[in-house]
Amino acid sequence: MDTKLTLKLDKFVIDKAKDYASTHKRSLSRIIESYLRSLINKNDPKDSDDIEISPFVKSIATGINIPADFDYKKEYGDYLTQKYK
Repeated sequence: MDTKLTLKLDKFVIDKAKDYASTHKRSLSRIIESYLRSLINKNDPKDSDDIEISPFVKSIATGINIPADFDYKKEYGDYLTQKYK
């Protein structure tokens, strides 16, 4: 059963991802689903989709959990404040 998921991403990333999906004649949803499926099925190759995930994309999975309430804008602002003191 398909379920809708809303993501907040940088507009540049979304535009480039849509271009990539269009070039490869795939939907962006299918590409993202394949990537997420590859994360949860790392040890189970029989569940892999027909879209091959590049080694680079696989390498960006860090295993670090970011809290749901993480305010990246505040953190980045704090970083810049410290940097330019």
